[in-house]
Amino acid sequence: MDKSPLSVTLSGVTLQNPVVPASGCFGFGYGMAEFYDIDILGSISFKGTTRDARFGNPLPRVAECSAGLINSVGLQNPGIDAVIAEELPKMREVFHQPIIANISGFSIDEYVECCSKIDGEDQVAIIELNVSCPNVHGGGMSFGTCCESVSEVVKEVKRVITKPLYVKLTPNVTDIVAIGRSAVEAGADGLCLINTMLGMRIDLKRRQPVIANRMGGFSGPAVFPVAVRMVNQVAHACGVPVIGCGGVSTAADVIEMMMAGATAVEVGAANLINPYACKEIVEGLPAEMHRLGIDNLTDIIGIV
Repeated sequence: MDKSPLSVTLSGVTLQNPVVPASGCFGFGYGMAEFYDIDILGSISFKGTTRDARFGNPLPRVAECSAGLINSVGLQNPGIDAVIAEELPKMREVFHQPIIANISGFSIDEYVECCSKIDGEDQVAIIELNVSCPNVHGGGMSFGTCCESVSEVVKEVKRVITKPLYVKLTPNVTDIVAIGRSAVEAGADGLCLINTMLGMRIDLKRRQPVIANRMGGFSGPAVFPVAVRMVNQVAHACGVPVIGCGGVSTAADVIEMMMAGATAVEVGAANLINPYACKEIVEGLPAEMHRLGIDNLTDIIGIV
């Protein structure tokens, strides 16, 4: 069978197209299956999962912006054991493509335990390590803002897993290339970027922050140029596959991300505005490729 012009490969895992709903913006997929056949997607990065169930941060935890939104959901999830026992079987009923498991943690032990457990699930093809969580044993600073802590958590996780490990990088750093290199040198098979930027809105009448937690993750079209720049820097400097993420909302955005160096592309906030966003992007890719004279998406990865 001839290879599809839309297909891409991440560390030996073939996706039928590069379009992947980002973690936290698509749940575990089966809810979105009520809108369309989600099997058309390349993969799904499921909701960030921790060792224990989490209710998340206090309300309100979402603030609208003119070109995006700020959220401080706080990793609300049922916990790793419930994800394996309940959520993955529901996903398997409606989604038969490779799954990306987004794993979060507040200590190295938690990352190791969760990754070890999810590594045994057949449909999970890639583990995506969210290093934007506060390190409770390191003074509360995010794992992803320090080369040493990124290196340490990656090394420990790699000891217990067999699946490819992709590290999702925070943009809230002074040198994202240095962080990416630390992850790769410690054994990461690939990188995903960017996670949300830090933002804040103020309710003028109440004279208080809109979000109860004061600040949150800023995402949406406004961050797209920053994401393209960082993807380009990291892809050329680190020598591993990159999943581009941040403000993607159209087929043209996917192609731009891939030209910058991404092999696959995650779509986040767009799903919260339009539940058909990923479907429309997948369906729009062939026409956009034809318009730009692109025969195969793999031909344009990192050409800029």
